[in-house]
Amino acid sequence: MARLGALRRHGFEVPDGFAVTVAAFQQFIDASGLGSRIESEMAAIEDPNDTVPIERASASIRQLIEQSPFEASLSNALVSAYEELCFRHGQIDLAVAVRSSATGEDSAGASYAGQYESYLGIMGADNVLDAVRKAWSSLFAERALSYRLRRKQHHRETPMGVGVLRLLHARCAGVGFSAHPVTGKRDRIVIEGTWGLGEALVQGLVEPDHIEIDKSDGRIIDYRVGDKKLVSAFDPAHGKVAERNTPERFRRAPCLTDDMIDALWRTVRDVEGRYGYPVDLEWVIENPWQAAGRVAVVQVRPITAIDHVQAESAAPRWNALDYATKYGMGLGGARRS
Repeated sequence: MARLGALRRHGFEVPDGFAVTVAAFQQFIDASGLGSRIESEMAAIEDPNDTVPIERASASIRQLIEQSPFEASLSNALVSAYEELCFRHGQIDLAVAVRSSATGEDSAGASYAGQYESYLGIMGADNVLDAVRKAWSSLFAERALSYRLRRKQHHRETPMGVGVLRLLHARCAGVGFSAHPVTGKRDRIVIEGTWGLGEALVQGLVEPDHIEIDKSDGRIIDYRVGDKKLVSAFDPAHGKVAERNTPERFRRAPCLTDDMIDALWRTVRDVEGRYGYPVDLEWVIENPWQAAGRVAVVQVRPITAIDHVQAESAAPRWNALDYATKYGMGLGGARRS
């Protein structure tokens, strides 16, 4: 969330919203008296590779957090922030994304990508409060617990922040890399995208369009159309994001036009220039798109695992398991971020 805030201040397109700070998370833990109970559950784990006590501790701690009431001052502050966001956009019960954002989640030396949970299409103050608690509790998801224990890292070193962002009406969405994620080449930008919201893509449910762009001049080097058999879309009737079959006309049609690709090239290039190192970002193009429109950035992280061992000429291949492991495996209304 801090990265998104910085990008917004520097003029990049970032969805409107607010951050629930790590101080708010600690206030919730202290006010509910959960600190000692969490420590007791964690003390029962002796081996970071023993899944049974990790699963038991994870389920217990998550239930404690999700069922503990908010202190009145914190609850009032969150409801007020959400209602102000709704008012700014002139919409009662605005649909939002409640995104996990733990301190150190995407640092240069470690990445918790795919281990914490986010919730999309949340409407109404009470549902936002519940989603914030669930995002907090995902700090103790099984994979995250095991990862921290193997790294000898205490959960207090990575407290959980949360971002509550306006859910964008997406024409298409996807991921962008300022260095080739397979070969490590830094002379090109790689874009992968699909129709609708990016959840079907990051969960590995669709083969996305794959575009490679010359970083220096924006020239399209390659555009391979994927079989986008599912689309993630917000269902206002049920207040959630869900996957459905992609209409046949859309399934094998390119989801990006040349001017969209140009806007994506400029966005990814400029974000990398802002940070000074290769980045991996998630993007959304809102509907309707206008010529010379802007690309919204909804997440950005350093690229921490470029495989320099593979041959420079290695052809990238879409792999559903790779996507699901890195980004997704979210179930139901949740996705991991």
